[in-house]
Amino acid sequence: MRRRETNEQELSTLAIQALVWVLGEDSRAQRFLSLTGLEPDDLRTRLTDPDMHEAIRLFLEGHQPDLLACADALGVKPELLLPEPKEHWA
Repeated sequence: MRRRETNEQELSTLAIQALVWVLGEDSRAQRFLSLTGLEPDDLRTRLTDPDMHEAIRLFLEGHQPDLLACADALGVKPELLLPEPKEHWA
């Protein structure tokens, strides 16, 4: 399934599933919180926030072993967990 064929609801669901996976290991969860500057309460209140989903995708993009392991755990292609390409970089 290509990214364009995946609707926003599916992408949101994947981002939340990826967050659960990220938080499943203490060292990885701490790295995520440190790199993003988020707090545990932020995770709860912003669970459906597209910016939060983007932070999760960027986190996975930044460390290929996590990206591949998360994709494997969720049973999806790694590309589905990556952020959308930016078309207009300044």
